[in-house]
Amino acid sequence: MSDTPLTAPTPLPLLYGSTNSGHSYKVRSLLLLSATPHRYQHIALGIPRPERPAEFIAVSKHCEVPVLVVQGIGYRQSNAILIHLAERTQAFCGAASEKNAILEWLFWETNRIGFSVPNLRFAMRWAPQPTEVLAYLRERALADLATLNDALARSEFLLPSGPTIADLACSAYLFWISEAGLATEDFPHVARWLDALRALPGWVHPDKALEPL
Repeated sequence: MSDTPLTAPTPLPLLYGSTNSGHSYKVRSLLLLSATPHRYQHIALGIPRPERPAEFIAVSKHCEVPVLVVQGIGYRQSNAILIHLAERTQAFCGAASEKNAILEWLFWETNRIGFSVPNLRFAMRWAPQPTEVLAYLRERALADLATLNDALARSEFLLPSGPTIADLACSAYLFWISEAGLATEDFPHVARWLDALRALPGWVHPDKALEPL
């Protein structure tokens, strides 16, 4: 009989996310596309924050999704998690020379299309807003789609090396674009880009990727 103590297996990374959350989808999509073994736990955002699972509250600084837990450490904010995962898995991280360009797209997404499209979608589906608010959000969303369309007219993906976390971040809410009252047909390069992402091995639509298990 061996006297070597048994070592408990390292638990798989755990992603807390929620349906209809494009921010959760960014991370779940990278995990699926990179074939990274992980667990997924759905958090019902309709439950008041203090009543959400205690183990989730313990690792979520603001009680928001997504949160990725790796060896007991919680990683928060979707684009920060994407950077961590890309470095950890060496997947969708682009060429070394593209690091700054990827960061630029991630920061652009946070302030632009990651703001305009989900807020317009939220107003259209769940929280009706005054006409002037809808007009403002729609104008911003159309401007952001035009920016993407222009960039994608020159390259299959946002960076020359191929799909990166920049593409995953900027596209996350666009797979629900019809729910925001918009159409990718008006932006042919964006439509072609979304089709190219759908064709990646392991791609799953957000409705399926984020459903409770």
